[in-house]
Amino acid sequence: MKTSRLIHASCVATALAIAAVAAAAEPKTTTPDLADVPSEHGWKLINRSVTLIEKNGTKAIRLEGESGAGFVRLENFTFADGVIEFDSRGKNIVQHSFLGVAFHGADAKTYDAIYFRPFNFISDDPARRSHAVQYISLPAHPWQKLRDQSPGKFESAIAPAPDPDGWFHARIVVVWPNVSVYVNDAKEPSLVVHQLSDRKRGWVALWVDVGGGDFADLRITSATPP
Repeated sequence: MKTSRLIHASCVATALAIAAVAAAAEPKTTTPDLADVPSEHGWKLINRSVTLIEKNGTKAIRLEGESGAGFVRLENFTFADGVIEFDSRGKNIVQHSFLGVAFHGADAKTYDAIYFRPFNFISDDPARRSHAVQYISLPAHPWQKLRDQSPGKFESAIAPAPDPDGWFHARIVVVWPNVSVYVNDAKEPSLVVHQLSDRKRGWVALWVDVGGGDFADLRITSATPP
């Protein structure tokens, strides 16, 4: 009974968050051109190399190369509340596919992020499946600290699970202080968290760790800043 009440409360909070974005006085949708990433025209590559690829005839990018976290940051753009949507593709290789989006960034080591572990999407191990999508807030709250101190609170399984080797759609709804994560056509969020940082705005970036990943169709809908 207690679990059901918690799930219901999360869904209600998420619905209210989405309504808040939709009701914003002057919402603005930005569709950054990923074809400009290699030239860094309007973008900044950090600890990654990039290759242009295609997804269904449209330009997409592949971030790869260096070890550790890296990203491509959208320049001259500040994000507060709103919705970040993108298509992404990783690999079903254990510990070699981490990809998502960083937001409310202040510098290269200070940001919040939602990212996915495709190699856990359809694992036979329930514990690994529960680590499919993750929230972090750096530098104070990396994934290992969150898992040790608050198991199951800042990461979750995805149902229905996407193809770990295929493209999937992510929709990240940010309405301070809540972040809700939807995957593909799911009506309910896979993850709902309360942000751990006190930053209410900052830069946005496509984010990867070991193994890199592919991105397409980035779209950012910004609500009126608080």
